[in-house]
Amino acid sequence: MRNFTFYVPTEVEFGKDTENKVANLIKKHGGSRVLVVYGGGSAQKSGLLDRIYSRLKEGGIPYESIGEVKPNPTLELARQGVMQALAMKADFILAVGGGSVIDTAKGIAHGNANPGIDIWDFWTVKASLSRSTPVGVVLTIPAAGSETSASAVLTNTEIGQKRGLSSEYNRPAFAILNPELTFTLPVYQVACGITDILMHTLDRYFVPEEDNETTDALAEALLRTVIRNGAIAIKNTQDYQAMSELMWCGSLSHNSITGLGSRGDWAVHQLGHELSARFDVAHGASLSAMWKSWALYVYKANPGRFARYAQAVWGIGDAGDDEKKALSGIDATVAYFKSLGMPTNFKELGIGTLTDAELDELAYRCTYFGARTIGNLVVLDQKKIRDVYALANQGA
Repeated sequence: MRNFTFYVPTEVEFGKDTENKVANLIKKHGGSRVLVVYGGGSAQKSGLLDRIYSRLKEGGIPYESIGEVKPNPTLELARQGVMQALAMKADFILAVGGGSVIDTAKGIAHGNANPGIDIWDFWTVKASLSRSTPVGVVLTIPAAGSETSASAVLTNTEIGQKRGLSSEYNRPAFAILNPELTFTLPVYQVACGITDILMHTLDRYFVPEEDNETTDALAEALLRTVIRNGAIAIKNTQDYQAMSELMWCGSLSHNSITGLGSRGDWAVHQLGHELSARFDVAHGASLSAMWKSWALYVYKANPGRFARYAQAVWGIGDAGDDEKKALSGIDATVAYFKSLGMPTNFKELGIGTLTDAELDELAYRCTYFGARTIGNLVVLDQKKIRDVYALANQGA
């Protein structure tokens, strides 16, 4: 097991009606003037935003709001939020929504605490993040895990780049998790969320390190729980128990605990980010569209790891050698994505068959224009990245 530091300061309030605690939690964490960030309208239609505003008014907390956050959150809207937060002298940012809303709130929080620095400089490592404004979350979508994570992703639509920022300053001060707030979600959004939760642990699980007994056991248990309850939730999005498990698994899957002691791989996420940046596809869909091709490309580097996954997560028995079990585990994962209605290649993703030039461009951009490789189980350079994209393009 490699050295690690594990610190998750986010206070979690889980269960029915916990959104009613929002004003007290804001005050507890030092907030007195709040900018509320929300998405495209479901929080309004469900009445959640009105309830949040009522709690803030009752608590004597001045607030303003900014909405219309898109599924792939944009730098441009975050910049608008920074200007609004500074103008109103906000000392707390409240995200009401899912991962895109939370990541936008994180971007606003960083800019609000660092006036004069363009927040994109933090995402491109041109500036170092050393302080931020506290962020609170009222979660409505079990998916990204951003409510407890050290990560945030923004898309710069002007230049077509999607970038992630990893920093402990991304950890929210509190997160309110009421599974009932997910009951109005469309089935496709639930499916995307299930996929994202799975991938946050899969990208931590398929790594070179194999001496993480406790971490591996936690990861495998979480994966089994998500697979079982995801199948229930996709049939009944108002099943409280299933959505409870998914909501908590979403937080645990991305708060670092399922990858402690290893480096993580994250190749699938990086491959998917380029698809989202180029084609504006849903994040979860970009991940399921890439996973099969990535797995088939890399599994021979460690078939034993994939065989363990097949047995521990999918219950695939001892029959056959590691390679046979590995392939069976990959097949089971792909079949599960299909059962959710999620794409497993470019055609199913809805982007058609890409040209050779388009594949070249995707691979080049995925390396940050030749500046990096991705992955740890197998390190992927530009040529190998293109090979994986080509497999997805062929419908592998």
